[in-house]
Amino acid sequence: MIRERYAHPRFDLVPLGSLTQIVQYGTSKRSTSELGGVPVLRIPNLQVDGWDLSDLKYLPLTPEELSTYRLEKGDILFNRTNGSRELVGKCEVFDFDGDYGFASYLIRLRIDQDQALPEFVTAFLNTFWGRRQVEHVSRQILMSNINTEEIRALQIPLPKPSKQRELLAALDAARATRREKLAQADGLLAGLDSLVLDALGLSAPATHDPSWPFAVRLKSVRGNRLDPPAYTPFPIPRNPRRIPIEPLAKVAAIDANTAPRPPDNDAIVPYVGLPECDLNDVREVATRTFAEAKGRSIARVGDILFARIEPSIFNKKYVFVEHLGGHDHVYLSTEFYTVRAHGDEDDQRYLYAMFQSAFVFNQVRGKTTGSSGRRRLDPEMFASLLVPWPDRTIRKKIAAEVVHRREEARRLREEARTLWDEAKRRFEDELLGPEPSAEARTTGGSKRGRKQ
Repeated sequence: MIRERYAHPRFDLVPLGSLTQIVQYGTSKRSTSELGGVPVLRIPNLQVDGWDLSDLKYLPLTPEELSTYRLEKGDILFNRTNGSRELVGKCEVFDFDGDYGFASYLIRLRIDQDQALPEFVTAFLNTFWGRRQVEHVSRQILMSNINTEEIRALQIPLPKPSKQRELLAALDAARATRREKLAQADGLLAGLDSLVLDALGLSAPATHDPSWPFAVRLKSVRGNRLDPPAYTPFPIPRNPRRIPIEPLAKVAAIDANTAPRPPDNDAIVPYVGLPECDLNDVREVATRTFAEAKGRSIARVGDILFARIEPSIFNKKYVFVEHLGGHDHVYLSTEFYTVRAHGDEDDQRYLYAMFQSAFVFNQVRGKTTGSSGRRRLDPEMFASLLVPWPDRTIRKKIAAEVVHRREEARRLREEARTLWDEAKRRFEDELLGPEPSAEARTTGGSKRGRKQ
């Protein structure tokens, strides 16, 4: 179907290599979370239709290395390998101030801007049929890969720069509307904080300052724990209704899931990590070998995933799992705890609302340990988080509001997805001509509307 789709383009098809000045692999040196050196962009930073710089790693580079790997505005970064074939070929234009490098699983393309705009090239490669080219040439053994020669051979329909700008303007207008709808969806869930506190009659607790002095009795010292977060008292806010407040471990099971072990370490398993989640949902299920699915913990539909590592903790990446792409379970990154309330679904939704609230969040801020930039919430601290646990009527009322808001947020996200898919389809049709048949997108390898 790819040959038929590209058979009658409205503009000349040119190999991507004829538009590029540089095609280059990134540095293979290992970057770390310790601040210092140059931030290095990696696969998790390269999202579909955008960037996520919330989890940067750093690498000291010599002047010569920095000269080799320093990104310039307008450079395209291309994901060259992934356990999931549909994620290979993700690409975005770098447009940030300051010095940045890039890691070896990414490829840098520098476009001759007298011929093509970098934004135009990435826009086309991120359309349905642009993606199909990449999937067609990528190779999969244990991981899907595409190399520089295969990237150079990708075909790009090339109108004049003035037409490129015209098409991009229409795409940018759709992108702005999409972002507005996604922001509205995120705002609905962020608003759970005030909803919970108002329903419980609790005031927002103060953010604890770890520098405050406090004392601990010697008999209260637990093992070798001498770090302040292990004993820092949480300032309980005013509680006029005397709502019971319980440790998380009393009201929920933590990391209690088990799954059968695959027959060997090279078995391919469904996998979810931080890059596969947005703030509140599992966005996609990747694939990994069992050996790469670190930690061996799993998640099932109905679980809450709680990010345990900075900066995802402080971005409130707490996920309520409502779908896993048809899988019964997925293997899970060690960067998450799984949580399931001991009660029913209403209690689970209530607990999710509490995780969105300042009551829990301000405890988390005071309980993380480790170095700056990679602080974490260890299992003991997580289990000891305090959770208001009112009577069932109140928990059920809050749970109903969670359902309402998540459904409304899902509707907004679906509208944003549909709008964006249609905008990319129009962009694609302007370049390749009308699509021959309505079935082409399913027979071409993916269903229309599948996240790309």
